[in-house]
Amino acid sequence: MPGNSRNASKRVTSKKGASAGSGGKNRASLKGRGKTLPADERPWHKGYSGTEKLPDKTARKQDKERRAAAAQGRAPKVGVPGSKDTTWGRGGGRGTTGRPAQQRGARMQSRGPRIAPGRRSNPTKEGPELLLGRNPVVEALRALVPATALYVAQGIDIDERITEIARTAGDRGIPILEVSRNELDRMTGGVLHQGVGLQVPPFAYENFDDLVAASLEQTAPLLVALDGVTDPRNLGAVIRSVAAFGAHGVFMPERRAAGITATAWRTSAGAAARVPVAQVVNLTRAIKAAQQAGFTAIGLDADGETDLYQLEAAVGPLIVVVGSEGRGLSRLVGETCDLRVSIPMASTVESLNASVAAAVTLAEVSRRRLYG
Repeated sequence: MPGNSRNASKRVTSKKGASAGSGGKNRASLKGRGKTLPADERPWHKGYSGTEKLPDKTARKQDKERRAAAAQGRAPKVGVPGSKDTTWGRGGGRGTTGRPAQQRGARMQSRGPRIAPGRRSNPTKEGPELLLGRNPVVEALRALVPATALYVAQGIDIDERITEIARTAGDRGIPILEVSRNELDRMTGGVLHQGVGLQVPPFAYENFDDLVAASLEQTAPLLVALDGVTDPRNLGAVIRSVAAFGAHGVFMPERRAAGITATAWRTSAGAAARVPVAQVVNLTRAIKAAQQAGFTAIGLDADGETDLYQLEAAVGPLIVVVGSEGRGLSRLVGETCDLRVSIPMASTVESLNASVAAAVTLAEVSRRRLYG
């Protein structure tokens, strides 16, 4: 109303001043406590791998993660209790046992540091894999695949493979842990394990350039490229066929494709320990690079213009490109191939599974190279 001097926008409270600090008390409260323990040394963390008694809450966390990993088809991101000595803490202050640092000094000096000075561990995106089955485990041990633990079910039927597995693991100093069959079932998410499991670090992929160079040193170089194969069982089956028919390696994209997991290890029946496998950022570029090195790339396509049994290029340096389970070859990869090859089949069958198509093609290539 006229004459009203009230200002609705006028500030009625004072401006907020500077917030008071702790005066360094928070930082001072952390003195003497040492470095934050890594996950595998924290008894309350699902990644705990220490030797102390596993708390019930941690056991529930690990069990929940294993079930989730089994449902998603990946490796569980949990620790392996009992595999890492946490009897004595690291660093200053109080360790996992609550003993003062000065009481631990003499023993830690006698044992030496856990990690060499100046060395760092390189954490990986994927955790350790549990390789299951008697054939895959014995093949991996024969191939000297790095392993951190061997799990054997109690009351297992002993045969020649189990005897060799136990002997080889013992000779290599791999810890052998006897667990109940129920515990092994729980660790594997119910996957068939035949009473034995080998914990292996993430798969070490070959460098693509090294893979091509090594294959070119062979009399008749033969590689397999996988274009978007997402089922690890198909990947394992392809690797098994590669080993069976004398091919020299496999390469595939890093993204939107299956990698070497425990499932792929098992399906390959241990062949993944002998066959070089490389991952590439761009499959089309990788195929072009191999073509420049002298390879002929053939793409498997149900509508291909070249009959597999008329493939004259089979005797030279060759790349067999296998498409994905559903859509087959992608457009760019198909256009990059020198030839599109079809497998003759009865008209009532539309197409073959990716791994089966690869096996049929490799068998024919091997036959032509042996017998002309």
